[in-house]
Amino acid sequence: MTEIKKESGGVVRIADEVLARIAGTAALEVEGVAGLAGYFQGESTPKAVRKQFAKGINVAVADKTVTLGLAITMRMGAKLHEVASEVQQRVKSAIETMTGLNVAEVNVSVSAVIGIKQRKV
Repeated sequence: MTEIKKESGGVVRIADEVLARIAGTAALEVEGVAGLAGYFQGESTPKAVRKQFAKGINVAVADKTVTLGLAITMRMGAKLHEVASEVQQRVKSAIETMTGLNVAEVNVSVSAVIGIKQRKV
């Protein structure tokens, strides 16, 4: 857990899993991203798959500075470099806005590219 605030009223801590969830949600909002490693977007995603949402996301926190690594799956036809850059920007913004922590790096690895009709649920 990462301590983000300590005052006379108590301490606020955020679990690394929460940071991973924020990062994953921000990444999945980028057009061209089909999913995270082990998790693909679908209209009817089973609960068991949703529990694996943070798989493929590495979180490291030191001195209130976050370093993230995401493994994403892209859709065929997407401009990989543009989509990866957008993922970096959105993840950084989401983490900093929601937690007040600084994000030093968002490292994106494209682990696969899928066609329009391919979907893993």
